[in-house]
Amino acid sequence: MASGASHKLDAANVHLDDRAAIKRGAKVFVDYCLNCHSAGLMRYNRIGQDLGIPDKELTSQFIKTGAKPGDLMTVAIDPAQAKQWFGRTPPDLSVISRARGEDWLYTYLRSFYRDESRPWGVNNTVFKDVGMPHVLWELQGLQQAVTEKVTDAEGNEREVITGLTLAQKGKLTPQEYDETIHDLVSFLVYLGEPSKIQRLALGKWVLLFLALFLVLAYLLKKEYWKDIH
Repeated sequence: MASGASHKLDAANVHLDDRAAIKRGAKVFVDYCLNCHSAGLMRYNRIGQDLGIPDKELTSQFIKTGAKPGDLMTVAIDPAQAKQWFGRTPPDLSVISRARGEDWLYTYLRSFYRDESRPWGVNNTVFKDVGMPHVLWELQGLQQAVTEKVTDAEGNEREVITGLTLAQKGKLTPQEYDETIHDLVSFLVYLGEPSKIQRLALGKWVLLFLALFLVLAYLLKKEYWKDIH
């Protein structure tokens, strides 16, 4: 149920060759997510190296906890207190994109809506009764669920959510917020497999080498076998 398999997911369309988007997403991550969620498998200076961020900018813009560039991206929040506040300890997000998928994350982060019955006053159409507050509400604003009553095959009537509408504007327009979430998800996808950027950059040269080697191998084959054919 929590995986959201029955919920229609929107396409994130993440491209790891767009390093500018990943860098913008990294800034959103350290500003809004790293307060509660760690990324304990990643070091700050690795991000700087991969995304071309100078040490001075990395220290001033991306490190908020007084950590050193070589430190892991951990948080200072006490796990016991976090569990008390949220009902469970906020998970480490190092490989969340591999566990959930980029489309799930993109849809989830855009699907919070008002629900006064919940402890934080919000719920989520992708992850029902989620314990996480909507930390990006200032950017997106607050959404209201659009519902309608439906009758199932057994004649039972129930209310279902058919959509979300913006009830209170945020600092960003809906399009700007979607772009911000796209950038954040791009960073989370990179975070799950940072070496993939290098693999993608190297892949075109490997394919070019194989193409040239194929020509060479074919010419050698013709030379070796010319007396037989």
